[in-house]
Amino acid sequence: MIEGKRRAAQAALSEVKDGQILGIGTGSTVAIFIEILAERIRNEGLSLMCVPTSYQSAHLAMERGIRLTTLEEHPTLDLAVDGADEIDRELNLIKGGGAALTREKIVDSAAKRFVVIADKSKLVERLGSKAAVPIEVIPMSWRRVANMVRVLGGEPRLRDGGDRKDGPLVTDNGNFILDINFGPIEDPRALEFELKRIPGVVEVGLFVNLANAAYIGSERGVEKIERKS
Repeated sequence: MIEGKRRAAQAALSEVKDGQILGIGTGSTVAIFIEILAERIRNEGLSLMCVPTSYQSAHLAMERGIRLTTLEEHPTLDLAVDGADEIDRELNLIKGGGAALTREKIVDSAAKRFVVIADKSKLVERLGSKAAVPIEVIPMSWRRVANMVRVLGGEPRLRDGGDRKDGPLVTDNGNFILDINFGPIEDPRALEFELKRIPGVVEVGLFVNLANAAYIGSERGVEKIERKS
């Protein structure tokens, strides 16, 4: 799995050009991409700036000497590189395992080209086959949102902060995450629309018709999937 992630991250470097403004996502595969991007910047003297989607990515990029900027300064990005929890062959995604889905969707949608990097375990025939759908919610609304999600056929779970924090996980935006198990999703676009209509929902971890390409890595190599025009 680690080799697949590294191969995918390495392949995505072919998209990077001198002078670009990049969006960089969040997660373990993106962390590998940041490492090898920093190495390429040092070796080739590239002039790049990046807009990170989380404090985690920002911290790693700064540690590696990558220059950061913001969407306020650069509202249109040349390229965004991000991971996924699941990806289908139509390049629809489930994202949000790292609790950065709102900032990821903002940054990824601001790019002229958005490419996904993932290992082959993330490639599925239908979204929801393995992963739950995360949604970011205003804290005061989470119980009400959970009830309304059940009406749509989902089983919600409030994401906790893990072993080192009591209580719910809190996002970089100060909100909560509900992870919703729908099983295999027949129509991701329609489900995204219905979830975003619920008062209190900030963003939905379904990324539909946003990605332009994906690099899917395995121990044998990399498969590139391009969006059909």
